[in-house]
Amino acid sequence: MDENTQSDANNDELILQQQRQIEKEISETTPLVSDKQTISTLNSEYNDDAVYCSKVKNLAEKYISLRKTRPDGNCFFRAFAYGYLEYLVKNKDDYEKFRDLVQKAKDKLVKQGFPELTLEDFHDTFMDVIDRVAPSENNEENLQELHKLFNEQGYSDYIVVFLRLMTSGQLQEEADFFFNFIEGDCTIQEFCHQEVEPMYKESDHIHIIAICKALNANVRVEYMDRADGDKVMAHDFPEVNKPNVFLLYRPGHYDILYPK
Repeated sequence: MDENTQSDANNDELILQQQRQIEKEISETTPLVSDKQTISTLNSEYNDDAVYCSKVKNLAEKYISLRKTRPDGNCFFRAFAYGYLEYLVKNKDDYEKFRDLVQKAKDKLVKQGFPELTLEDFHDTFMDVIDRVAPSENNEENLQELHKLFNEQGYSDYIVVFLRLMTSGQLQEEADFFFNFIEGDCTIQEFCHQEVEPMYKESDHIHIIAICKALNANVRVEYMDRADGDKVMAHDFPEVNKPNVFLLYRPGHYDILYPK
């Protein structure tokens, strides 16, 4: 190995070590899903950035609080699942429809070609969580249980994995439609294997559209970036339905919002 090759290898190893250290620090200091916080706590992340501070102010006119999720690439699926189950705990009819849909989801995915042994544990864990937060006379206890489960890595990550598999199934089931959303030359199946199914892969519009269709969910995403002046712009998935999950998107990251 020449000196240049050895130097490149050493630099790569140093970068990997730094990345692992950053990930370790994040996991030790940042919960998977935080307690509720006021919208104004976002200001501390932007110091004196006038553009973002004006958008935080605009966001606070519509929302009373938020929960932050760990920035690990799984934030969309974790935020979506938490927000949707929070809604379902308080809406029994929709909860029953959702439970029935998820109960049947494993067999549907197996028929699509997903291996049953791979699916089983993830599906069983998801069903366990759904059953443990079922609407009852004391929904406050159910919401506390939901928060506890989503901050236990095993439960929380298994939920994310199963939602990723459901998203992949929906994309492949409607490949002719979703193909139009993909850039480059890869097929829908290749896209799912590379960008949907693996953990820690970030999510985009195509993921949101697919999981909303798969679970009959309605999501509003508030986009907070440097575009559109001092307003935070909302986008509903699907556009025609009243949203029951509210998420905040900042470049590369999703958190959960609570409307006034």
